[in-house]
Amino acid sequence: MAVRDPGEDDAERERVHAFTRAAGLTALIDVHTHFMPERVMAKVRAYFDAAGPLIGREWPIAYREDEETRKAILRGFGVRAFTSMIYPHKPGMAAWLNAWAAGFADRVPDCLHTATLYPEPGVTGYVREALESGARVFKAHLQVGDYDPADPLLDGAWGLLEDSGTPVVTHCGSGPAPGAFTGPGPMRALLARYPRLPVIVAHLGMPEYADFLALAERYEHVRLDTTMAFTDFAERSAPFPRDALPRLAALGDRVLFGSDFPNIPYPYAHALETLTRLDLGDAWLRAVCHDNAARLFGIDATTED
Repeated sequence: MAVRDPGEDDAERERVHAFTRAAGLTALIDVHTHFMPERVMAKVRAYFDAAGPLIGREWPIAYREDEETRKAILRGFGVRAFTSMIYPHKPGMAAWLNAWAAGFADRVPDCLHTATLYPEPGVTGYVREALESGARVFKAHLQVGDYDPADPLLDGAWGLLEDSGTPVVTHCGSGPAPGAFTGPGPMRALLARYPRLPVIVAHLGMPEYADFLALAERYEHVRLDTTMAFTDFAERSAPFPRDALPRLAALGDRVLFGSDFPNIPYPYAHALETLTRLDLGDAWLRAVCHDNAARLFGIDATTED
């Protein structure tokens, strides 16, 4: 494992702090970060290192440190709340991952208690248990999980999440490689049945940006996260259409900053700096990088974490 140079860490922290100062922020909230059991994280890293079929290109992970160091890096950037995005790729994993994530949230108070789900017998029960234990956000990964969100096995779970108003960060766009159930069609069908379901479309729905903007415009509880969007890495293969920027600006109260830390192929600061390049204004940046998530998750702006 490569050892990061301390000077490099200091320089990157200053880049992040320069962004927050310029935007008038004192802290960030990142709704799309990954903390997992170490053996699961190792398998995820190996998949990225091998440029697996769902990746499709070289993907040099920027942050390979151990869990404690990764938490310290986020806190050093001024991230006051983050998530432990977990996701199963087969039956029998989700409940186990949820138990791990509950323990992680207990010992890491600045992590929003995260849970996940999969279409399998018992899913309604373990989603209910996760909610009762304090889960504040769920992750659904339609690409990796390779499942239809309209699978009848998930009906009870979606109903619970809709009724409780619990956000579900959902990888439903077809980037970086399409899956059988990615793209706007499956989500349109799901939202037609559960119109109050608080979906957070990961990666702005990359590359079907316009279609997912339309879903957010139609359904008031649909939000989008910025994860990887606008970065040089993403723009090479899935550029955001610049004529859609006014629509993104108009949805400024429902766009949330996400990074995909630690499995990103560029510095964390770059994900923030690319938002500045959109020239949508400091008020938009403050909303996206802190205030929208603070409101959604009830994070008191006066509370010091």
